[in-house]
Amino acid sequence: MNSLTSARPTKALIYCRVSGKKQTKDGSGLDSQEYRCRQYAEAKGYDIEAVFPDDVSGGGDFINRKGMVALLAYLDARPDERYVVIFDDLKRYSRDTEFHLKLRREMSARGAVRECLNFNFEDSPEGQFNEIISVAAGELERLQMGRQNKQKAMARVEQGYAVKSVPPIGLKYVPAKGGGKVLVHDEPLASIVREALEGFASGRFQSQSEVKRFLEAQPEFPKDFPDGRIRQMRVKRMLEQIMYGGYVAAPAWGISMRDAKHEGIVSKETFWRIQDRLKGRPVMAARKDMNADFPLRGAITCSCCGYTLTGGWSKGKCKHYAYYFCHHQGCDQRGKTIPVAKLHGRFEEVLKALRPSKFSLGLVMTLFAKAWDDQTARLAETTKLYATKARELEAEIDKVVDRMIEVTNPRALKAFEDRIETLERDKLQALEKARKKPAPTRPFAEMFELSLRFLANPYDCWEKCGPDARNIVIRLAFDGPLNYTRETAYLNTEKSNVFRMLESFCTSRERVVPPGRLELPLPKKTDFESSSHSPFFWTRTGIWYRFQTGAET
Repeated sequence: MNSLTSARPTKALIYCRVSGKKQTKDGSGLDSQEYRCRQYAEAKGYDIEAVFPDDVSGGGDFINRKGMVALLAYLDARPDERYVVIFDDLKRYSRDTEFHLKLRREMSARGAVRECLNFNFEDSPEGQFNEIISVAAGELERLQMGRQNKQKAMARVEQGYAVKSVPPIGLKYVPAKGGGKVLVHDEPLASIVREALEGFASGRFQSQSEVKRFLEAQPEFPKDFPDGRIRQMRVKRMLEQIMYGGYVAAPAWGISMRDAKHEGIVSKETFWRIQDRLKGRPVMAARKDMNADFPLRGAITCSCCGYTLTGGWSKGKCKHYAYYFCHHQGCDQRGKTIPVAKLHGRFEEVLKALRPSKFSLGLVMTLFAKAWDDQTARLAETTKLYATKARELEAEIDKVVDRMIEVTNPRALKAFEDRIETLERDKLQALEKARKKPAPTRPFAEMFELSLRFLANPYDCWEKCGPDARNIVIRLAFDGPLNYTRETAYLNTEKSNVFRMLESFCTSRERVVPPGRLELPLPKKTDFESSSHSPFFWTRTGIWYRFQTGAET
């Protein structure tokens, strides 16, 4: 052992390191290293002042190791003291030749003496040569292990297994039968992610911002900020995550996308529909500056250039006049005005035409009722999942307690106590959620009243609501901005999926039901109140329809 001063240091610092956070949580490497170093210091008569642990790789610059940086800062804060720095193995100190030599110079400049349990430092040419050879051997071992792990991971991906260390939300790793791990659904997060992805694919959520708001409204979904918000980038990554579609890939390793061994949260068809929507034209965004005088601003596009029309007031001789116009530079129609009354009248004609038949509304009511029942069943299933989770947490607490009995190290005991405290808190939360009975906040009829009013007569909602609600009516009634031709006053519209579906109901009915009168028996009042959701009658709100005539009774 070398000494930089004639006086032998009696104060010591311990440095411990493992290669990753997983080893800190699942193993006892840091505790065992500290225990051996303390025994060594006691045998040498050193007084331990501090312990500096690290949970990062030994390769690369030691500046990236918080524990080592803290140790050097500790030495800098006490320039008049001389310390012995003790570590368990030379590989724990460094596994990179270049930065090992640099770290040796940093220690020497601070007057610290290095002592290792498994290596004898000698202040001689031969000793320095042996040190460098030992470090180089450790670096070679590290590089070979990295290459071997990479090759194994590449083989797993080529076979269809995911190797990402942290799985995406809604998926988790479980041991596979043939060895290794495989992804499975992590409920209830998987159901939340599925609803968000399918909603975006189907058009229920027209934009990524709507997906974001949906996820923020789910209490089980992890948030990025204390106030319950999530980052917009997380939504984009979720929509592009190939694992949700049942695929794996590793572009950095030259491995293209392929079918995965795990079951995707959504179907492959849904996944590709999401990608098509992401690459397609942007949907009509909700304006923040909606004006009651120009509710169609941003919702109508110019037939010449395709950009949305804006609106404004023009001062006449006696009064002001409201107009829509194209403001895009280079458009032939730029600055040519369209009277507000003319465009509003044409739009209202289109909106009035969206009047589904009462038969179609009856079918929609049936779909709403089924979705209501499915959601109630899902809530009941979630309650069972939380009860199961509480039992699993209790079993894990028992395991931690059993391991705690065998430990005498104070630092390890403190870690076990913290772990038990966290598990107990999680168990209490799970039990609380398991005891909650799934019950709707409002009755079925009240929840869907506004939706059915809109479907029955979109124009009525448009006429009675304010500027913000009018923007919602436009987005629900049409898939995107409406194209207006100024010369012919033609408004080219593309109805939303809901109204196209209602039209298809009517078309199917005309094809299936033969001409003539189809008489159905009138249901009894008792059957009407207690029957399940019939496709022929609207029963939940106290209103029902005759199938053959559509007459309201």
